[in-house]
Amino acid sequence: MIARQPSVAAQALALLVAATLLAGCAGEVAVADSVRVAADPSPSTAVSAPTASPVQRRPSSAPPVEAAPTNDADAAPTDAPAPSATPHRAEFAMDLYEPGDFVGQYTFEWCVGASLQMALLVTDRTSDRSRALQARLWRDARDRSDSPFGGANPIGWTATLNTLGIGPYRLVSLPTLEDAVATAAAAIRATRRPVGLVMWSGRHAWVMTGFESRGDPRRTTDFEVTGVRVLDPLYPHGSRVWGRSPEPDALVTPRRLGRQFVPRLFGRIDYGVPPGYVLVLPAT
Repeated sequence: MIARQPSVAAQALALLVAATLLAGCAGEVAVADSVRVAADPSPSTAVSAPTASPVQRRPSSAPPVEAAPTNDADAAPTDAPAPSATPHRAEFAMDLYEPGDFVGQYTFEWCVGASLQMALLVTDRTSDRSRALQARLWRDARDRSDSPFGGANPIGWTATLNTLGIGPYRLVSLPTLEDAVATAAAAIRATRRPVGLVMWSGRHAWVMTGFESRGDPRRTTDFEVTGVRVLDPLYPHGSRVWGRSPEPDALVTPRRLGRQFVPRLFGRIDYGVPPGYVLVLPAT
C-alpha cells in the first residue's frame, strides 16, 4: 500500500534550508570518484510492495556496457551486426519513468535514500513511497559507506543497490561531461535500469531515467545525446547556489544538466580514484 504523503507545507518546512545552503545532503553524503564494483552482490528479500549544444559521443576510457538480454520488440535481432562507428542519425528516445515513480527526500540528509527508493519504483520492485522505507534505505547506504562523517555516500549507494536485486551497479568516474552523459545513456539503453548522478561536486544525488539522442546507442557508437530525463529528490526546493530543481522526469539539455552535474575535484574522503564526473552505473 502506498503511504500517505506529508502535506506540502510540512515538506516545505522540513526542506526550507535546502534552498539556501550549498550542500544538498549532509557533508559528503553523495561523493565518490571511483570505478568500483561492490563485491559479491546478492539479491535481498523483496521490498514490500531550452536550446543548447548537444553532447556528442567521444572516445572514452570508461568500461564498455554490454547489452542485457531482453524480450521486448525493441531488442536488437540476434543476427544484427555489432555496433558501428558509422553514424545512424535517426531520432531516438527512451524513458524508464512512469507516473508515481518520483518521491522526494523526507529529510535534508536523505537524498541517497530517496534515490534508492526511486530506483526501486522505476524498476517496479516496489510501490512503497513511504518515509519508513526511505529511512531504511538511507540507513543501509550509510552503514555501507564507511564514512567518518556519518552520511551515506555513493559507495554505500552502490552497495545497497546491489543488495536490492536490481544490480549489478558500479561507481564510475569519467573525465568529461560528454563522456559521462554518453556513458549513462548507453547504460540505460543496454540494461533498462536507471543511473545515479552524483551532483553538486559530490553534495547531492539525482537519478537519470532516460534520454533523447540522434542515433541509437545500441546500434552505433557515434550517437549524439540531446537531452536527459532526471529526477531530483529535492524538488521543488533546489538550491540558491546550484539552481532550481527540474520537475520530475524533466527533459534537460546536457548543458543545463552541466550547471549542477559538475566534477568532484577533491573531497574530505579519499576514494582512491581520479577526479571526475561520478555515476552510479548499471552494468551487466
